[in-house]
Amino acid sequence: MTAEATNTIVDAGTRGVGADVGRPDGVPKVQGRFAFSSDLWADDFLWGHTLRSPHASANIRSIDIGPALATAGVHAVLLADDVPGRRSYGLEHPDQPVLADGQVRYVGEPVAVVAADHPDIARRAAEAIVVDYEVTEPLTDAEAAPPAAPIHPSGNVFREINIRHGDQDATGDVVVEGTYEVGMQDQAFMGPESGLALPDDDGGVELFISTQWLHVDREQIAACLGIDEEQVRLTLAGVGGAFGAREDLSLQIHLCLLALHTGKPVKMVYSRDESFFGHVHRHPAKMWYRHHADRDGRLVRVEARIVLDGGAYASTSSAVIANASCFAAGPYKVPSAHIVGLAARTNNPPCGAMRGFGAVQTCFGHESQMDKLAAALNMDPIELRLINALDSGDRLITGQVITGTFPVAEVIRQCAEAPEPHIAPSDDRRDLPGGSGRTTDATDTVRGTGFAVGFKNLMFSEGYDDYSSAACRVADGVATVTCACAEVGQGFVTLAQQIARTELGVDEVILAPAQTATVGSAGSSSASRQTWMSGGAVQAACRAVRDQILADVAADWDMAPDGLVLRDGLVVSLDGQQEALLAQVTAGAGYEADVEYHHAPTEALDENGQGNAHVSFACAAHRVIADVDPDLGLVRVRDITTAQDVGRILNPTQAVGQIEGGTAQGVGLALMEEIVLDNGLVRNASFTDYVIPTTLDMPDVTIAAWVEEPEPGAPYGAKGIGEPPTISSSAAVAAAVRNATGLPLPRIPIRPADIALS
Repeated sequence: MTAEATNTIVDAGTRGVGADVGRPDGVPKVQGRFAFSSDLWADDFLWGHTLRSPHASANIRSIDIGPALATAGVHAVLLADDVPGRRSYGLEHPDQPVLADGQVRYVGEPVAVVAADHPDIARRAAEAIVVDYEVTEPLTDAEAAPPAAPIHPSGNVFREINIRHGDQDATGDVVVEGTYEVGMQDQAFMGPESGLALPDDDGGVELFISTQWLHVDREQIAACLGIDEEQVRLTLAGVGGAFGAREDLSLQIHLCLLALHTGKPVKMVYSRDESFFGHVHRHPAKMWYRHHADRDGRLVRVEARIVLDGGAYASTSSAVIANASCFAAGPYKVPSAHIVGLAARTNNPPCGAMRGFGAVQTCFGHESQMDKLAAALNMDPIELRLINALDSGDRLITGQVITGTFPVAEVIRQCAEAPEPHIAPSDDRRDLPGGSGRTTDATDTVRGTGFAVGFKNLMFSEGYDDYSSAACRVADGVATVTCACAEVGQGFVTLAQQIARTELGVDEVILAPAQTATVGSAGSSSASRQTWMSGGAVQAACRAVRDQILADVAADWDMAPDGLVLRDGLVVSLDGQQEALLAQVTAGAGYEADVEYHHAPTEALDENGQGNAHVSFACAAHRVIADVDPDLGLVRVRDITTAQDVGRILNPTQAVGQIEGGTAQGVGLALMEEIVLDNGLVRNASFTDYVIPTTLDMPDVTIAAWVEEPEPGAPYGAKGIGEPPTISSSAAVAAAVRNATGLPLPRIPIRPADIALS
C-alpha cells in the first residue's frame, strides 16, 4: 500500500494550549497532497461493488448470481449465506443484516457484493445479478408505526420515553400550542465512503478506513467475520468529513468479506449517489408542543410529543430520542413538564447520528414556541428568554441539577446586544434572494430578524462507560502521542500536539497513526466529546510521563520533584540553579505511559425520565437577518451573529471554523437541505438535487462572544464546540423568515411554496 503518512513532526516552539496553531494536515489538504481513504492503493488489488435493493419493502424469492460470476474479471459474488459469523450488525443493537437475508427493508439495502479487476467490471457484474423480489407495501409513516404489523422481528418501536417533571396538574395563565416538522437531512460530507482491506496470513484482515470509531468498527466486523477481534486490525485513513454519518458501518464488513474470500486486497469507493444510501441521515421529526406561562412570562409547564422516524434499522435512534426528549424544553427553567418521545422503525432509509443529535429538531420546536409565547404575552422575545434562562445550580426537566458552568443568559445577551450591521441596498443580484439566476428585485424584498438559543449535552450519557485511551512516549527530547481518536476534520490532530507541548515543554511532537493495534479505544468522534475525552487522555498520559522524568531527575539532583518543571526543551529547577536538556535526560530508553481516561459517571433515566443522565452541557445563540421575496418564496440570509458557551478556547482558528461550519449546516437545514422521500424512494440522491449552502449562500458569521467560563473537571476547562452552532442556527433562520413574512412556517426546510403559496 502506498499513501502519504499522516503522522507529522512539527517545529512547535511555544505553540501550546490556547495558541492559534495551524493544522499539521492543513497545507497538504489545500495542496492536494493529503491521502484520503479514496487514495489508498495496494499491489494486485480488486475493486468491490454493492448491489442494492430498488424497493423499500420486499421479500427476496431468489437470487441468481450466475451471470455475474460468468463476467470476465469477476473474482467473487457474495450473499447473506456467505457471511461466516453473525449475519447482522449495529452500533447499539445488531439488527441490520450485513447482506439482505430473505427480505429488504429500505431502498438501498445491500443485497450482494462483488469483487472484480476493475470498478466498471464490478459494477456491471452487480447489475447482472438477477433478484426476484416480491414487493410488499412499505411502512413509511413513523406515527403509524407502533400499532402497525412489525416490519422487523424487533418490532416497530426503537424506544419510547416519558419525562414527567414537577406538578403534572400545573397550568399557566397564557397557553400556546404548535405542531412542527423537520425534514431528513444528509451529512453531505466531502469524501464518499471508501476503504481498503488486505487479508493477512493468520486468517485475519487489515482495514484502512475512514470512520468515526475504530474500535467499535472492529468489534462489529470481527463478530460478522467469525474471528477474534485481534485478527481485525484497523488503521484510520484520511477522512473527508463525517458529522455523524461515519459512526455506523457502511462498507467495512463488505470489504473484509471480499478480501478474505478472494485472498486479495479489495478497495471500495462509493459514488456520490451511492453514498446517500450508504450511511444514516438526520431523523425527520414531527413535534407537538404546548407551553404554559404566567402573565410575567415565566414558564409554568411544557408539554410535548416528539416522533422521530428512525428508518429501517436501529443505529443510534434510542440515544437520539433520549436527547430530543431531555432537551425538548430548551435551556429554560421549567417547573413542570411532560415530554413523550418516540423513535419508530419504518421502511425509510436508516437514520442515526448527525451534528446536534436530537437537539436540532427540538430546538426548532421550543424556539418556535418561545416566539409564539412572546407574541401572546406582547413581550420582547429576548426578554422572555432571559427571564427563563437556566444557570448553574438550576434543575433540568430530567431532575438533574446543573453542576458545571452554563451561562445561557450571558450567551443570549452577548448575541442580542451585538450591534446590528448596516446592510445597504445592493445592485449586486448575488445579494438578493435567489442570487444571480433568479428574478428578484430589491424593491420586492422584505427583511426580518430572528433569534434562537439552544443547548445540548457533551459526551455520552445514561450510564454509558465513556472513556478514551492515549499513550505518550518521550525519547531524545521528542514526544510521540498515540490515540485512536478519529480525526474527521474537527482538529484533534492539532489539539493533541498542543496538549503535549503544554504538558511536556517540548517543541517536536509526533502524532502516531490512529490504529486499533497500538492503543485502546478513544470512543467515537461524536457527541462533542473528543476535546474533553481524548484531550483528557492525552493530557493524562503526558503528565504521567512528565512525572516520571521529573522524579528521575529529582533523584539525580537530590531534590523534590515539585521543585522542577519542563520548559522549552529543558528540565529546569524552580530556583534557577540547575537545568538539563530534555533530549539528554530522555536519550536512549525514553519514558512512556499509557492511560485510560474516564469522565464522572452518569446514570440511566428512570421510568419517569428522571436521573443524572448527562456529564455537562453547552449552549449557543444565533441572531439572523434575512431578506425574503414573498412573491417567489426566495430567501437570502444577510447576516448571522452568534455567541457560544465554550468553557475555554484551546485554538481560536479551529473554534471559528467549527462555529462557521456548524452554522452553515444549520442554514442548509432551515432553507434547502432535505432528502425527499416518495413512499420510501429517495428522489434526490445527488448534489444536483440535494442542495447544500455554498460560499455564495452564506453571509459573514460574526462571533459576538466566546463566553469563556472554564468547566470544572474538563481538560483546561474546555467544552466541545462542534454541535451547538448547528442547534440554534436553523431555528434562528426560520424565525427571521417568519418575522419578514408574518407566516407561521412550522416546518423546515422552508420551501419557496411555503412562502409564495401561503
